[in-house]
Amino acid sequence: MLTRRIDTEATALQRQGELGIWASLLGQEAAQIGSGRALRDQDFAFPTYREHAVAWCRGIDPLHLLGLFRGVDMGGWDPLADKFNLYTIVIGAQTLHATGYAMGLQRDGVIGTGDPDRDAAVIAYFGDGATSQGDVNEAFIWASVFTAPVVFFCQNNQWAISEPIERQSKIPLYQRALGFGFPGLRVDGNDVLAVYAVTQAALQRAREGSGPTFVEAYTYRMGAHTTSDDPTRYRVSEELEHWKARDPIERVKAYLTRNGVADEDYYAAIEQEAEELAVRLRKGCLELPDPSPLGIFDQVYEETTPELQIQREQFAAYLSSFEAAPGTHQGALS
Repeated sequence: MLTRRIDTEATALQRQGELGIWASLLGQEAAQIGSGRALRDQDFAFPTYREHAVAWCRGIDPLHLLGLFRGVDMGGWDPLADKFNLYTIVIGAQTLHATGYAMGLQRDGVIGTGDPDRDAAVIAYFGDGATSQGDVNEAFIWASVFTAPVVFFCQNNQWAISEPIERQSKIPLYQRALGFGFPGLRVDGNDVLAVYAVTQAALQRAREGSGPTFVEAYTYRMGAHTTSDDPTRYRVSEELEHWKARDPIERVKAYLTRNGVADEDYYAAIEQEAEELAVRLRKGCLELPDPSPLGIFDQVYEETTPELQIQREQFAAYLSSFEAAPGTHQGALS
């Protein structure tokens, strides 16, 4: 419920011109929360540009997500500290990053030791459309051959922008894993408890040294691909209504209510928390500072090289020349 509210506020901010674009997770909350909660502290997640709920599970302030889509930074969190990589815009590239990192874990000796506080795994998120990319298939090959401790988590939301799943694959996506030599399975991506259980088992298999697993979370993108997309041009309303009846939040609410775990007061408290979060996001987004042009030099190397220092000084002098020139508007520099 909280991550859906983040999504709602971000979409509204984009419509108001405060974000350049936004990629909605509407309808995919269970797939992301279920898998995100299965991660241990030492596990590492490699997202696409839509894993806002996984970021929430990893403790990422959603304001950092807004900063990226507002264009003031590349993502304000520390990937190594939070064990959550920066968003990847290039479709499927993060699967190679994840596989390489997983192979590094093998060489660091943190796989198959039997120590639950030490053994680690990697999870790579991608959509159904990304399975058609060469990067993803290359990652499958490397992960299989090297028995890399990685879970390939595909959120099959039925649409690769405007391309339906039946025009992307002749077989269910999870069955592709067999051709690469590792297990694949499909889970109801709108059932948060099922996703949690399946992902937990797949991650444990990776930590123990048994290699990769392909998990296909069968879900649905109830919103647009991004705020620049109009889904009414390529899908019918009856399909959307069918999946709205499987809304992951309503399903888990029904389960909790039926089993006496939660009541209306509980949901009201979460709604209040969501409203407070929304207020903070709206205010915080408008207060995000514009980046300094010289800041690009701070993120290249851990220790600045002499050559880079010279470039920085030359660029600083160039910027200063605008300040000194009469009639020059500093805003033109941006």
